[in-house]
Amino acid sequence: MTWSELALVVLVVAAVAVWLAWISASRLDRLHRKVVASRIALQAQLARRAGAAIDLASSGLLDPAGAVLVADAAFAVVEDAAPPPAPGAELALEGLGPDRERAESELSATLRSALGDDEALAELRGAPDGDELVGQLSAAWYRAQLARRFHNEAVAQARRARRTWYVRLLRLSGHAALPRTVELDDQMPEGLTGA
Repeated sequence: MTWSELALVVLVVAAVAVWLAWISASRLDRLHRKVVASRIALQAQLARRAGAAIDLASSGLLDPAGAVLVADAAFAVVEDAAPPPAPGAELALEGLGPDRERAESELSATLRSALGDDEALAELRGAPDGDELVGQLSAAWYRAQLARRFHNEAVAQARRARRTWYVRLLRLSGHAALPRTVELDDQMPEGLTGA
C-alpha cells in the first residue's frame, strides 16, 4: 500500500467519523430540545390544573375549610415562582425544581383529601356547575399526568443518548446540564379518575 492510498483511507475514515459525530450531535440536540419543549408543556398543564383547583375552591361548592386549603395549595403552586426566568433560562434542561415539585405534590395531597370522599364528590357533581368544575379539574389533572410522563420519557431518552461512549468521549453534549426528571405526587383520587 502506497502512502497516497494510506492517506486516502485515513481521510475517508476521518470523514466518516466526523459525519457520524455530526449526526450524533444533531440527535442529541434534538433530544435536548424535546426535553425543553416537554418541560414547558408540563408547566402549562400544571398551571392549568392549579387554575382548575382555584376555580373549584372559589366556587363555594366545597366546604369552607376544604376550599381554603385547596385555594392555599393552588396559590402556592401559582405563586411558587421564583422570579421570572432570565432570557434563555427557559431553555435550561433542569426540571421544575424541588420547591415547585413539593408545592405540586402538596396540591395533589390537598385535592385528594378534599375530593377523596365518594359521597362528597357525588354531592359536588350534583350541584349546579359542580360537574363542570370537577370535569375541568379531572381533565387538567389527567393532562398534567400525561405531560409529566412524556417529559420524563424525553429525559430518559436524552440520558440514554448521553451515556454512549462516543458522546462522552467526543463531548458531544457540550456544556449542557444533564436533564432532570420531574418527580412529584400527581395521583388522582379514585372518584376523579373516571370523570
